[in-house]
Amino acid sequence: MPKRICTLGWDEYQALPLDEKITYLMQPDGNPYHTLFAQQFGLDLLTRLATLTNEIRAIAKSRNGTAFLSSLLAHKRAMLYFSQPSSRTFLSFASACQILGMPLGEVRDTAISSEFKGESREDSVRTFSSYYDLIIMRTPEKGLAERMAWVLSSSDRPIPIINAGSGQDQHPTQALLDVYTLLRSFEKTGGLPGKTIVFCGDLLRGRTVRSLSSLLLNYPGIRQIFVAPGPLQVGADVQEMLRARNVAFDLTDDLREAIRQSDAVYMTRIQDEWDNEKGESARIDTRRFTFGAGELALLPKDAVILHPLPRRDEIATVVDNDPRAMYWRQMRNGMWIRTALIAATFGCEKQINAYYRSE
Repeated sequence: MPKRICTLGWDEYQALPLDEKITYLMQPDGNPYHTLFAQQFGLDLLTRLATLTNEIRAIAKSRNGTAFLSSLLAHKRAMLYFSQPSSRTFLSFASACQILGMPLGEVRDTAISSEFKGESREDSVRTFSSYYDLIIMRTPEKGLAERMAWVLSSSDRPIPIINAGSGQDQHPTQALLDVYTLLRSFEKTGGLPGKTIVFCGDLLRGRTVRSLSSLLLNYPGIRQIFVAPGPLQVGADVQEMLRARNVAFDLTDDLREAIRQSDAVYMTRIQDEWDNEKGESARIDTRRFTFGAGELALLPKDAVILHPLPRRDEIATVVDNDPRAMYWRQMRNGMWIRTALIAATFGCEKQINAYYRSE
């Protein structure tokens, strides 16, 4: 258990710089208690989680190994509280919990919960914490997961919260699976340091881009190229973060030229669910920000294509069967690294390490 947030009032905690906030979210062993921000994951932790993920995948290949994994957290219960639509993230976390033997509860529609009767989010989460040992939450409301972590840490039953996506701000576990996919993709080509990562699409409102860009700061020499129409270009906050760390980056609207320079291309869809008015995004010309057969021909032979999914028409289906298309593998990677994160949160890392070595 980390330092308890309850030693600070909410306003006092909120006023802290992010790096100080994070000290209230981490455990003495260096693993997260609450997982709220991509910035919680430094290089050592990322390396340990990637190793743990690889060990879990190897263990799960046998019947005995699967039985071992499913015994680790059979005494814990997980609540999936998803007030924002999701399929991949929901099923990925549900599968991760099942791998570790955790019974599941879920709320996916607040219209059929007591919030429909006027119950506050705080009271809903306090209720869940009475029955469950972990809350995994996805919300369209920026900062809500952080607020709920503070509420629970200030209660008589503090339990971990994992942020599975909050507003337009953070999606830390998507960034984890993205980095893990990049690490595996570049195992035979010198690793992730020094690579050029191209982001394309709705970069202003894409929380996956913001979180991944932050995690990439842990690896030296990475250049980031942001390709978008002007109104959807990456925000000033991300640019300021990169400048503060002396990270090389470029802003452009020329996808084809960026592809020629890339080691990885991270495509994203238009995030029109965040439109301020109906049809706002449709008025932006996005035709030059799609990846098809022509773009595939420009992609270097050792480069890879990622996408957090769901997609619309920004990646043509003709790309799917190219060996450089990693987005389906990326999705499966999410289940495994989320399993590792939950295991680490509950202190199972040493047990898994020992079992892996013994086998």
